[in-house]
Amino acid sequence: MKKIIILGANGKIAQIVRKRILNETGAHLSLYLRNSNRIKNINPNREEIIDGDVNDFNKLNDALKDKDIVYANLGGRFEPMAKNIIKAMQKNNNQRLIYVTGLGLYHEVPGDFGKWVEKSIGKEIMDDTRRAAKIIEKSSINYTIIRAAYMNNESKISYETTQKGTFFKGCIVSRASIADYIIRLVKNSSLDNYASVGINEPGTDGVLL
Repeated sequence: MKKIIILGANGKIAQIVRKRILNETGAHLSLYLRNSNRIKNINPNREEIIDGDVNDFNKLNDALKDKDIVYANLGGRFEPMAKNIIKAMQKNNNQRLIYVTGLGLYHEVPGDFGKWVEKSIGKEIMDDTRRAAKIIEKSSINYTIIRAAYMNNESKISYETTQKGTFFKGCIVSRASIADYIIRLVKNSSLDNYASVGINEPGTDGVLL
């Protein structure tokens, strides 16, 4: 049985991924989050809930033992969390990381929308996000960084992806679409290894401007 840990398990995308993993795979889930009373155990035979903070290295290190996939769905200051995740994964010999973040890591968003992204998010947050991504990319871990467009809660699954080194497309994407891509990564171990992948809904260029 594949063992998957979700870091930030109460996040909106994480909740969709959690249910789909239980419905579509035989994997065992570890749900890691602060204030764990916010979620309930759906399937006691295949889930465990761990109350912990990613910034607590010792707790995180213990939680990552024997995990096949680490899926990080986090908010806050990303650089220290990325350091802890990579350090703990290397110590535990974890091989696979799926890490969700936002667009603009490589100044890959073209035109006026790219300028708007930089201004609206702010230099401090963007720099922190970029430092976190570099920590992951420079490690020996097999990672997929997911650079998501602005997210909405529509149930529609419609998305396209772009690779690092190419311009980002579109402006928005549904959380259901991001979750679908994560499920594809979980099911297909050869998909987008050592990759930084942009994800957006097709045909949404300029919709936020």
